[in-house]
Amino acid sequence: MGFLYRQLLPDIFQITDALGVSMTLLVGENKALLADTGYGLEDVGAFVRQLTQKSVTVLLTHGHHDHALGMRWFNEVEIFPEDFEVLKTYTGEKYRRKVLESAKAAGIEVEQESYLTAPIPAVQPLHAGTMDLGGLSCQAILCPGHTPGSAVIYVPERKLLLTGDNWNPCTWLFFPEALPVKEYLSNMKKLLEIPFENVICSHRGSLYHREDLEAFLYGLTDEALKNARETDTGAAYHVITKEAAPCPEQVLVFDSRKSELIFC
Repeated sequence: MGFLYRQLLPDIFQITDALGVSMTLLVGENKALLADTGYGLEDVGAFVRQLTQKSVTVLLTHGHHDHALGMRWFNEVEIFPEDFEVLKTYTGEKYRRKVLESAKAAGIEVEQESYLTAPIPAVQPLHAGTMDLGGLSCQAILCPGHTPGSAVIYVPERKLLLTGDNWNPCTWLFFPEALPVKEYLSNMKKLLEIPFENVICSHRGSLYHREDLEAFLYGLTDEALKNARETDTGAAYHVITKEAAPCPEQVLVFDSRKSELIFC
């Protein structure tokens, strides 16, 4: 057990939990912001306090269990209301048990009863807009895709974009709540109007650069969708998934029923 962390940019820390999902800590002069909370197997709140003694606002980029169950270590979190139902579903007993199964398979010891019964803290609606941390600010942007209430965060002082799970080395767009590829792409391309230079995603411990995201988005064409190969990734959700490769070392796994051609 134990967290790993790296400082990717000044005042920007990427924290990774024992099951490999990451969260991002932004530390300003006056206060801090934590984007996501991981699986919650261990006390992420206590770990964050080792990195900063400033008051911390906790923001969830979306409501899936690997990003939200760590909220049990905090008094309050914020999330876009469009993901309230997603959060309720994925922090319930069913998904907590799935996490415990993964922990057991990885040889991680967890006090199971406390994990299954830990209460959910106060959940507040996140509002699009800018938060001033003191010398560092962050802008929360609603960007539906991976989930209806997916948030991305822009940090202008670092020209940094946090994509949550809307973009990863392997981007998943097959959950029941995920948007169709066409809508996802339209929403993501709007982000290119922002003058960011670096990107942090939730399932990679190092920085991406703007051109990496551009290559993915512009490579996601009708041809890429037509050439997508069938996978069994969505079997647990009883959907047929396909994997498109819009650019080298980047893939999109999507629900084949939601793959209306983009440019038709």
